[in-house]
Amino acid sequence: MQAHLARASEVKKAIEWIMCHVDGHYAADSVAAAIALGAAAAETAQETDHHANSFLPYSIPRNSSNGSSIQGKGSEVSTASNLSRNFRADILRENTEAVFAACDAAHGRWAKILGVRSPIHPRLRLQEFLNIYNITQEFITATERIGGRLGYSIRGTLQSQAKGFIEFQHESRMAKMKAILDQENWAEIDVPDEFQVIVTSLFCFESLALSENTTANGAVTPGSEGSPTDAKVSNSSQNMEQHGSVAVPLDNTSGSASLLRTESGHTDPESNAAQISESNSRQHVKASPRMLFFHGVGYHMVNCGLILVKMISEYIDMNNSMSGLSSEVVHRVVEILKFFNTRTCQLVLGAGAMQVSGLKSITSKHLALASQVISFTYAIIPEVKRVLFLKVPETRKGLLMLEIDRVAQDYKVHRDEIHSKLVQIMRERLLIHLRGLPQIVENWSRHDDADSQPSQFARSITKEVGLLHRVLSRSLHEVDVQTIFRQVVKIFHTQISEALSRVDISNPQVQNRVYRDVQHILGCIRALPSDELNKSNPQNWGQLDEFVAQNFSAEAKS
Repeated sequence: MQAHLARASEVKKAIEWIMCHVDGHYAADSVAAAIALGAAAAETAQETDHHANSFLPYSIPRNSSNGSSIQGKGSEVSTASNLSRNFRADILRENTEAVFAACDAAHGRWAKILGVRSPIHPRLRLQEFLNIYNITQEFITATERIGGRLGYSIRGTLQSQAKGFIEFQHESRMAKMKAILDQENWAEIDVPDEFQVIVTSLFCFESLALSENTTANGAVTPGSEGSPTDAKVSNSSQNMEQHGSVAVPLDNTSGSASLLRTESGHTDPESNAAQISESNSRQHVKASPRMLFFHGVGYHMVNCGLILVKMISEYIDMNNSMSGLSSEVVHRVVEILKFFNTRTCQLVLGAGAMQVSGLKSITSKHLALASQVISFTYAIIPEVKRVLFLKVPETRKGLLMLEIDRVAQDYKVHRDEIHSKLVQIMRERLLIHLRGLPQIVENWSRHDDADSQPSQFARSITKEVGLLHRVLSRSLHEVDVQTIFRQVVKIFHTQISEALSRVDISNPQVQNRVYRDVQHILGCIRALPSDELNKSNPQNWGQLDEFVAQNFSAEAKS
């Protein structure tokens, strides 16, 4: 079809050349006479004999005078010239219309083929749809060049099918993401190489060397800067979607769960500072799961987080391949980011995973991993925006930027709420233990002080804060751990000092036990990280230290 149209275009150009270059040619008079004849025939539609008489406009009647012959000849030449120009314009116009009509008919046939296949096209893979999309674009461009006019109809058909493809793909991904989130058990997994390659190739061209330098610490070194093959990434994604098949359970998950449940009553004879030091040593010995690195920062990941990375890369591929629909793609990316953030909040902070995923409780480990996934997504949103907006028209960028910036702010708020929840967990556990303090003090008054160890109250609370520190330090970034424990330290100082200020320490036995417990708790507080370590001496100094200075000055000096 396109070859025939190209040949018709060549014929059209030949006719146009002939009509435009006939003047000055040696056969110009003959051609002009022929054109005039055709024009006169079209205009007058007279009888055949009259056509014959008017065939020679330059012939001179025998019985006319010379003056009348010259005037008649001039009039006939002028009329023939006008008719020649009009007829020439008609030929050129009809020639152009004929070629355009042929192109328009070809557009109609092609659009009909697209219409017949419209139920199939949205379900194709991206590369398969792009083959059809690109071939159609080439056909439209070629025929528009031949016909000299835009093919609005076929362009509208192609645009409509491209929008339908994006919408269908988006809906299928939204349904898939919902199913994956509802099955998520929030257990940390090893990050396959393909996902590190996706992040590096899409967002980290300028920091590739930095990512390679982190390999010794557990990073995944991409084989090249190019995008991963579809087969490898697809296989990894399919494996990730099989719930539980790649989950790597970590030790001490049950320990972190105790922060949300009633204390079992088991005591630890060692000091909490020693516990923290020992747990950190064991942590370095164990092989840590591979993390996902972005700009040199590692993030612990769960299944749904990696699937989101894969989906975002697919949206970026659609955006790059169909630049005319960039605004549509950006809207879909904003929508899936909103959904992921909202649903994650419902499942973890809202404890919805206990109903849909069968989790027995939401532990501090679950919260920490959710924080890592949210933090990673929040970190890549500016890069996602930068890549997507390369194709967005300037007139649409303003509103779309506001939308994606609001989504980024929602992720930041969500992350901060998770950290606040972790602080709240520790506060609730502390208050539970403090409610039993009056009974413990009463027992101190009744019995002799035969135990040189800190009380059950002091050992239990320091054990729980040590467990929280161990879990969070293995999952969160150091700056986040410091921010969380800065608030925990303040709560410990405030709540414990207020509770102990109501205790009657006039009894020497009670006084000794209180002092012993306070020193044990302060030892734990000193070992906790905080972003205000350099602002106080000793470390994490606060109200509990003031309580000791006011009530145990002699013991403190000794």
